[in-house]
Amino acid sequence: MDCLRAETYVLNQLRRNLSPTLLYHGLHHTLDVVQQAGSLARAEGITDTEELALLRTAAYYHDAGFLTTYQGHEAASCVLARQVLPGFGYAAPHIELICELIMATQMPQCPGDSHLARILCDADLDYLGRPADFWPVSQTLFGELAARGMMADETAWLELQVQFLSTHHYWTPTATARREAAKQERLAEVKERLESLRNSTL
Repeated sequence: MDCLRAETYVLNQLRRNLSPTLLYHGLHHTLDVVQQAGSLARAEGITDTEELALLRTAAYYHDAGFLTTYQGHEAASCVLARQVLPGFGYAAPHIELICELIMATQMPQCPGDSHLARILCDADLDYLGRPADFWPVSQTLFGELAARGMMADETAWLELQVQFLSTHHYWTPTATARREAAKQERLAEVKERLESLRNSTL
């Protein structure tokens, strides 16, 4: 597997062709997921070099489907992976594993018992438990959805945030230890902001 060429290819595609209205699902998000997946994998004791390489490739390609579609982008990511990865020396079983990891990130997340899929799912939503950038990152997602007519206003957004944060859970012990407590703090802040917004409109 020529992982570096595979990564360079998709990075160039994302850099050149992603819609500028993908305020959340931009290149920066992909790079963040790659970084978090590597950090989680190390902390979770993943040492097999092939597994680490396949996880890293899945992280790079997990949102590449946004190049062609918004809804169902995970499946579109797999289409791209199956098209281009053979040219970089990835065998069919490798590509199918990568696609399994990508599809696990579809909402609601469904990684099953796969350790690598659990790691990628947690990396994908790592920001939920990051005090430093939860609010700015969440605002980019609000803007992205609003630009597509998928979010009416801030009240609707905060209500969705409360529902999502209340039902979300991390899949790996590492992510739970690192992020869960701060995520609960962010949930409390979202509830407080929603209550304040509702009171201001009475």
